[in-house]
Amino acid sequence: MKNTLVIDLEAEKQEILKRYRALLRACKPTMQRGDKKEIRKAFDMALESHKNMRRKSGEPYIYHPIAVAQIAAEEIGLGTTSIVCALLHDVVEDTDLTLEDIEREFGKKTAKIIDGLTKISGVFDYNSSLQAENFRKMLLTLADDVRVI
Repeated sequence: MKNTLVIDLEAEKQEILKRYRALLRACKPTMQRGDKKEIRKAFDMALESHKNMRRKSGEPYIYHPIAVAQIAAEEIGLGTTSIVCALLHDVVEDTDLTLEDIEREFGKKTAKIIDGLTKISGVFDYNSSLQAENFRKMLLTLADDVRVI
């Protein structure tokens, strides 16, 4: 008999919405007119892009970009562009979406930040020290847009 994981999709859907609402509450202090719509568009794109993806733990992948966006908003106090980038930071690497798709939907600035995030993830050298790696990442990031950090 094969051991299969039973997933309550409705409960997952409710949890995703709960996390999204918590993200919006965290964004409220920096939100301006039109920002909620932009964040929703990014959330919808990330949700659709990652719909069939799961973490090793079995949980929906979308929990990760929402958590990153939550940290950017709540703990760092970043604005809408950064929140959008946090929600979309894995779609170019992990899905069929391209930087051109991101640029078309969200503009050049957002596409450039996501491109920077994608490039930084590819420069990890597991033989160098963590401190040297962190310094290298910081320099690469600062060369283009401080929000990539």
